[in-house]
Amino acid sequence: MRDAMSPRPTMRAPSCSSGRSNMDQTAWNTLPRLGEEKRFASTPAWLIEQGRKRPEATAYLVHDGSDWIEASWADYADKAQRAARALVSLGVNAADSVAILGFNRPEWTIMANGAMMIGARPAGIYWTSAPPESAYILQHSEAPVLLIESLDQLEELDSVRGDCPDLRTIVVMDGEPAREGVMSWANFLALGEARFQESVEARLDAIKPADIGSLIYTSGTTGPPKAVMLSHGAIAWTADLLTRSFGGDENGRGLSYLPLAHIAEQQASLHCHPIRGNAMYFARSMETLAEDIKHARPTMFFGVPRVWEKMAETLKGRMKQASGLQKTLLDWSVKVNRDWHAARLEGRSPGMGNSLQRGLANALVTRKIKAAMGLDQADTFISGAAPISPEVLRFFTGIDMVILEGYGQSETSAPTTANLPGATKLGTVGKAFDGIETKVSEEGELLVRGPGLFSGYMKNNEATADSFTEDGFLRTGDVVKVDEEGFVTITGRIKDILITSGGKNITPANLETDLMNIDLVEHAVVVGDGRHYLTALMTLSADALSAFSKAHKLADAGPEHPAVIEEVQRGVDAMNQRYARVENIRKFRLLGAPLSVDTGELTPTMKVKRRIVIERNKALIDAMYDED
Repeated sequence: MRDAMSPRPTMRAPSCSSGRSNMDQTAWNTLPRLGEEKRFASTPAWLIEQGRKRPEATAYLVHDGSDWIEASWADYADKAQRAARALVSLGVNAADSVAILGFNRPEWTIMANGAMMIGARPAGIYWTSAPPESAYILQHSEAPVLLIESLDQLEELDSVRGDCPDLRTIVVMDGEPAREGVMSWANFLALGEARFQESVEARLDAIKPADIGSLIYTSGTTGPPKAVMLSHGAIAWTADLLTRSFGGDENGRGLSYLPLAHIAEQQASLHCHPIRGNAMYFARSMETLAEDIKHARPTMFFGVPRVWEKMAETLKGRMKQASGLQKTLLDWSVKVNRDWHAARLEGRSPGMGNSLQRGLANALVTRKIKAAMGLDQADTFISGAAPISPEVLRFFTGIDMVILEGYGQSETSAPTTANLPGATKLGTVGKAFDGIETKVSEEGELLVRGPGLFSGYMKNNEATADSFTEDGFLRTGDVVKVDEEGFVTITGRIKDILITSGGKNITPANLETDLMNIDLVEHAVVVGDGRHYLTALMTLSADALSAFSKAHKLADAGPEHPAVIEEVQRGVDAMNQRYARVENIRKFRLLGAPLSVDTGELTPTMKVKRRIVIERNKALIDAMYDED
C-alpha cells in the first residue's frame, strides 16, 4: 500500500479496473426508486423515506444514563439532513472522506448518513484503535472532518494531530471542547442552516449507483489496513438482499453493539435499518451488553462467535449447578430440543411424540432460559465474521436456538453465503445467496462474483488487480469444500496454510476451532510451519478456569497448575483421535495472559492475529521444539 504520507495522487480516490462485467449495473437498476424525487435507493434516501412515511414511529433508542430515550424516524432523518448541511458549510466536497471514531451511538449513524447524503464517504475507525492507527486512517483517507466520542479521545489524538494535514475539524459527541478546530456535536448541528438544504438535495439526487458510498478499513490480521471502497449500488443491492433473505420489518427490534467500523454491523445498523424500519437500540457498552439485551428483547440477534461462545460458557456453568428434579427436567428438555432440531436439519420429520414433548419442554424450561438471556422474542439468530464451532451450534439447539452461520467479507459488502431458515447445515457457512456466483479454484480457493463486490482498494491499484481473476471473480483467500447440496465449509486461509518439514500442507483453522472446544481453552494458535510436527499455544477462559478450580477445590489454579495442564491434555488427546497423525498436536503451552484487542493480538471482531501471537511467543515455541 502506498505510504499515507507520500505525495498524493492527482485523483483523491482512484477507481480501479477489476475486470467486473456490467452485470452490476443491471442488478442495481432493479432496486426501487424512492420518494417523490424517484431517488436511487441509497441508504440516506431510505432514511428520508422512512421519515416521510412513518414520522412518529420509533427509529432508535439510546440510554441517557438514567433511562432509554426514543427518537422518531422524522427526528432521525432531520438530524441526518442537518449533519449533511453542516458538512457542506464546513466545505466537505463529494468524494471527500468523513472519519468517525466511537462506540455505537446515534451520532455515528447520523454523521454517516449525512456524509453519504452529500456524496462523501464515511470512514469508520474502530473504537479500540490506538492513536497511531487512527492517524493512519486519517492520513490515508485525507478526511477533513473527524467525529469522535469524548474529550478523552481528543487528548489521545493530540499526539498525532500534527501528522494529519488534511484534518480541519474535529466534532466531539460529548463535552464542550474549547479549542480551535474542535466543536461540540450541538454546535456542529447548528452549522446546518436551511440555506444549505438546496445543495444537499442536489447532491443526494446526483448520487449514482457506481459512486463510492463508504470506506471500510479492514481490521487487518497482517499489515496496515486497506481501504475497501464500496459503491452505493453494492451497498444498496446487498442491504436489499439481506433484508429479503433474513426478513425483519417495522415491528422488529435490533441491538447495535458490534463495531460500526465493521461491514457486518454497518449493514445491520446503518444500511438495513431504514429498509426494515425497525426500532434500533444502541447498547451502552460491551460491559452492559447482557443487561442491554434483556431490555431490548431483540427480534433478530447477530453475534460474532466469541459472543455465542461466552453465552454458551455461562449457560453451561449454570446448568452444571442444577440438581435433583431440576437437573432431570433440564436434561430432558435439552435432549428433546436437540433431537427435534437434528431431525429437521437432516430433512426428517421429528414425529408427533417428539413435537409434543418439545412444546412441553419449551413451556416448562426453554422459554425461561431464553427469557433470562433476553432472547425469548428473537426468531432469527446469526453468527458471522469468524468461524464458529459446530459443537457450540449444537449446544444452542438444545435450548431451541438454531444459529444461522454465514460468511462474507468487506470486499463483498458483507454476505456471500449463509444458512437460511429451511436450508441450514450446521458446521457449514451455508449456500451462496441468490444473485452471487461462486466457484472453487484448483487450489481450493473460493472465488466470488456479484453486484455486491467492492470497487477496489483506495490508492492501491496493484492490490485491487491482484484480488480479481481475469473473468472478474474476487479471490477470497479462503480455502473451502462444497458438498453435493452446495453447502460451503471454510477449511482455512490460503495464507495460513502450514507446510511441515515433511511437505504436508495443513490448514490450522479447524484444528484451532476444535482446541477451543476444550472447556478450559479460550483461544488457540496451531504452529508447525517448517517443523517436524504440530504444536499449539493456548489461553485459558477465565470463567471456565474459575468453575474448574471451584469444582476441584483448587486455590490459585492457573496455566502452570498440573491439574489444569492435565485437563487440557485430556482434551488435546481426545481431539487428536479425530485427526490423521500428521495433524496431531504433539505439544502445547498455556499462555499466562489472555489475547485481547488492546494488546493487538485480536482484531476488533475477535479474530486471532496468528502472526503476531507466534512472533511474540517465538522463544516459547522454539523451546517446545528444542526439547527434542
